Amino acid sequence: MTTAPDTVAVVIGRNEGERLRRCLQSVVRQGCPVVYVDSGSVDGSAELARTLGAQVVELDPAQAFTAARARNEGWQLALQRWPATALVQFVDGDCEVREDWIATARAHLMAHPDVAVVCGRRRERHPERSRYNQLCDLEWGVPTGEARAFGGDAMVRAQALRETGGYNPTLIAGEEPEWSVRLRQSGWKIQILPAEMTWHDADMHRFWQWWQRSKRAGYAYAEGVAMHGAPPERHGVRELRRAVGWGLLLPAVVLVGLVSGGAWAAALLLLYPLQWLRLALTRTSPQRWLWSLFNTLGKFAEAQGALRYWILRLRRQHGRLIEYK
Repeated sequence: MTTAPDTVAVVIGRNEGERLRRCLQSVVRQGCPVVYVDSGSVDGSAELARTLGAQVVELDPAQAFTAARARNEGWQLALQRWPATALVQFVDGDCEVREDWIATARAHLMAHPDVAVVCGRRRERHPERSRYNQLCDLEWGVPTGEARAFGGDAMVRAQALRETGGYNPTLIAGEEPEWSVRLRQSGWKIQILPAEMTWHDADMHRFWQWWQRSKRAGYAYAEGVAMHGAPPERHGVRELRRAVGWGLLLPAVVLVGLVSGGAWAAALLLLYPLQWLRLALTRTSPQRWLWSLFNTLGKFAEAQGALRYWILRLRRQHGRLIEYK
């Protein structure tokens, strides 16, 4: 299906290889002009994108690479290159856009002028290959309807980009939820549609990859609270409290208790399996035990990420990308 010429795709990537080829082809097949933004790839990604007809932006390595910065430079070029652009489809380079998604998302935005962003169902390409891929697929299964935030793949109204300035380019993680706050504060709505949107290829097979990804989430929670944690928004406050409580404060209390000889300290460790059980009972899916186990373990990684943010902030330093691939 061919889309209207007022819709442009912005793809971002870094050393995605064959995944990038699938990504770009999936957009081109739907009749969308493409801007590809490359963050220092050494695998020929930029050249590949050019051969597939994309306008290519290669980010200056003198400035820190972030997904937010890449998306901003992409949509800014798109609006300059195609002035009639009304909608921008953002896609991560490790994703493949599902057939007819762009037309479906465009039709919904055209029919709902108060909506700035629409997303659909992102699915993991190979959840059967590792438990970590499976965890990603569970994460993508968010409720449909009006939402408070969106993720990396989304169709966005160009007017909303111009009015709010788009993503915060300094953020190394959590840039989509942060921009969601500013969009909602400006009166825009965000909606999740009951439609298939993209295949995602996390390609995670090792524990440390999952740990890095969870640590990045904790960093984003801490920075999000620093930016928008005050009432009434309280952005990221609940997530940060859970991460710090389970991943930092409770272990510290247990350690102090054990050092001081308190028998009660060891008993506190029972709270972790109880939390695993409690979380599992809140779900009905066959994967609930896997999800609840890693949700509990993930609090330690998230707390580590939050601690990293606070230390860097005290030093007046800015964090670098926390990559898991």
